[in-house]
Amino acid sequence: MTHGIRLEAGGPGDPDAVRTVTADLQPEAASGLPAAGPRPRVSRRLLLDVRADRFSGLYLAVVLIAVFALWLPHSFATASSARAILADSAITGIVTLGCVLGLISGAFDISIGANMSLAISLVGWLQSSLHLNALLAVIMTLASGAAVGTVNAFVITRLRVEPVIATLGMSSLLAAFAYWVAGGQTIITGISSTFTSFGMTSLLTIPVPVFYLLGLALLLWYLLDHTPFGRYLYASGANPNAARLAGLPVARLQWSALLMSGILSSFAGIVLTMQLGSASFGAGDSYLLPAFAAAFLGSTQIKPGRFNVAGTIVALYLLGIGVQGLQLRYPSLPWIADLFQGLALITAVALGVIAAKQRVRRAAAYG
Repeated sequence: MTHGIRLEAGGPGDPDAVRTVTADLQPEAASGLPAAGPRPRVSRRLLLDVRADRFSGLYLAVVLIAVFALWLPHSFATASSARAILADSAITGIVTLGCVLGLISGAFDISIGANMSLAISLVGWLQSSLHLNALLAVIMTLASGAAVGTVNAFVITRLRVEPVIATLGMSSLLAAFAYWVAGGQTIITGISSTFTSFGMTSLLTIPVPVFYLLGLALLLWYLLDHTPFGRYLYASGANPNAARLAGLPVARLQWSALLMSGILSSFAGIVLTMQLGSASFGAGDSYLLPAFAAAFLGSTQIKPGRFNVAGTIVALYLLGIGVQGLQLRYPSLPWIADLFQGLALITAVALGVIAAKQRVRRAAAYG
């Protein structure tokens, strides 16, 4: 049995850069043992099962659309309902992308909702009370989000406080600051009409916030899946000690992830204020549960076992379809959305654990 082994050295254009060494290896003759049989082939059924796992969210979304369209033909199966799902899920999606960055880095950042609430109060207050230009108000609000991410990173990486404890404490501080800024009131007047037009308008009948989400999702997808930064971030979050021994700047990577998470949370608050035309005090708090539900459910889709942008978008709109359908069917039950999202979060984590065990068994069976 002959095996070709390629050894690469040198650089591009070097005639000696690639050498091929061929050796005749006959382990059967040398050992007197029969040749080992071929490795077991992966069955078509197994491949179909893996594919079904990866895209189960898409299949379920189609089923939910069909069920709600038949159940509520005059309210759910309408263009306005579809636009509402797209717009509402876009806001959740932006803050979820920030959540995903923190989770990839190994930080469970639960301050994203309070950070979003602070951004809502701040961007409204800067325009209403200080009469600042809308663009300057947006820049200052994004800077506040970056500052929150920086403080979170300092407490987690320098002071060695557990991420859950650090971000829980930060949530309380941000809630207090947001209340002080807005006076515990919804800011209705003094917000620039030019500012709100960037959230209320539509492009090709699709609400503009959807395009904000799409642009950010594409940017993060490229950053995480096609750059060394993304590979290093995944490695450092999965096993910080091994990554540190391999020479990766684990602390710096986590700083970067938490910084971006803070900025995205603030941006979500800004977009929500644009969309509503007012700064609703504490409105960001309700986005915490949907963000984590979408992030964990997304880790079971497209690339099961890892937090990823494509899976997050699938999970995001799957949850959006379910919530919209249930709210239209049971408008008198304000808790129905929380119930659905809570069940989705528990189910997503359970599915992740089950899928991890299945991958271990498959790896043992098929090598």
